Amino acid sequence: MLKVVNPNADIIGKNHALAMNIQAAKSLMGVVKSNLGPSGTMKMLVSGAGTIKITKDGKVLLDEMQIQHPTASIIARTATAQDDITGDGTTSNVLFTGELLKQASIHLSEGLHPRVLVEGFEMARDRLMKFVDEFKFNVSEEKKA
Repeated sequence: MLKVVNPNADIIGKNHALAMNIQAAKSLMGVVKSNLGPSGTMKMLVSGAGTIKITKDGKVLLDEMQIQHPTASIIARTATAQDDITGDGTTSNVLFTGELLKQASIHLSEGLHPRVLVEGFEMARDRLMKFVDEFKFNVSEEKKA
């Protein structure tokens, strides 16, 4: 099978592509990291029209940012979906994802195959879901108020 590649396209190797995706996640993590917690710093966002927003809310920050990188965009959309469903956790979601990929890059640089890493993530997910199923409890409407 013959594939035609755009002559103006950049062609990179899989290791470089993986490194670029991990770097995008780490960069996004770096942007929102200082927002976390009660002593988190405020960010000033300036739109193209010149309007200014000052916020430390991760969801607002991610919604207003113009993220170009596909991996960073997926992480941002996942984090804002977390906020839409639960009302919180946007910044923590980005930090958790970024840290997982940061640690993954260390193991990959030591020669660990990505498939082994993914299998480890899947095992951790399964153990976490088992833990959550064992310790979850229902909160009645009376206790929420």
